[in-house]
Amino acid sequence: MLPRLLRVRAGVLTRLLLESRGGNVGRSLMLRRTMIAAPKAGDPPLMSRRADRELPELPTDGMKWVKTVPIFLVILISSALAIFNYQKSSSPVVSSTLYALRTSPRAREYLGSEIYFANKMPWIWGEMNQLHGRIDIQFEVMGTSRAGTMRFTSSRRTRQGMFETTEWSLETYDMEDDGKGGVRRRKIDLLDGADPFKAIEMGEEEKVVGRGSYAPNISS
Repeated sequence: MLPRLLRVRAGVLTRLLLESRGGNVGRSLMLRRTMIAAPKAGDPPLMSRRADRELPELPTDGMKWVKTVPIFLVILISSALAIFNYQKSSSPVVSSTLYALRTSPRAREYLGSEIYFANKMPWIWGEMNQLHGRIDIQFEVMGTSRAGTMRFTSSRRTRQGMFETTEWSLETYDMEDDGKGGVRRRKIDLLDGADPFKAIEMGEEEKVVGRGSYAPNISS
């Protein structure tokens, strides 16, 4: 009876010992298990996702693009200004004033012949708002003799009215007395007598029945 009881207890102790050793072995295996390295650039695509795969490292220089924002804004604003300036320089208003300047006796007397823009890429300063009837521009011109700055100002009082020129002058590079003890650039008034631009529609498209917002007055 006693040997049998001892054998049972010995078996229980042996089983407990083996289980404890097996747990320690499994735990040690879990501790010694290494993680699979994360994929790198150029590696083949992952066909499966493993739980023991390491996560890729986060880039530390991911905000470098912020430094290029000012450069992008400068390029964007410069491009927009260049587009608007090109639209002004190719408008009928600038073409009409430049043609009138070529045919003006006073302008030809000072500038000479072959009057054109002073620069290959002319810059048109000022406002050109034909919709609201406000035009106030100036740009550099030159001829065979001299150069200067032409200024043209015109406005329209009513929506259907004609543009009326209030200033058309040529500011030269010659200096003169301003009457206050100083000097200023000489200004030649080209608007002498009748308004040469009064009959010009300032580039407005001819109104045709059925086009745009124009509609005939059927009451008459």
